[in-house]
Amino acid sequence: MAIRKQNMLIRWIATLLLALSLTACSVLEGTPQPAPPLTDAPQEIQRNQTQGLQRMGSVTVLERGSPSDSEAALRAKAVAAGADYYVIVLNDETIVPGQWYAQAILYRK
Repeated sequence: MAIRKQNMLIRWIATLLLALSLTACSVLEGTPQPAPPLTDAPQEIQRNQTQGLQRMGSVTVLERGSPSDSEAALRAKAVAAGADYYVIVLNDETIVPGQWYAQAILYRK
């Protein structure tokens, strides 16, 4: 009898955890937001602001220094490509200390 109650409790907890984890996925998704107004220089936006924008391609950089140096290099490549917006997908230190690899997706209105 005690084993049966224990199995029922485990099933109930497993069902609850599954339901909670599935609802948590929608929190990470984010609701679509409009992109900010255009300016002279490309602007960094979030993934949920890309609705209605045309994807131009992606750029990557490999920079020595800090994460902000790799972000500045991505911004420079976005300017060179004539993009209106860009989303930084990855900015991570490589196996070499002080060397950063970054990737961004470019968009235009």
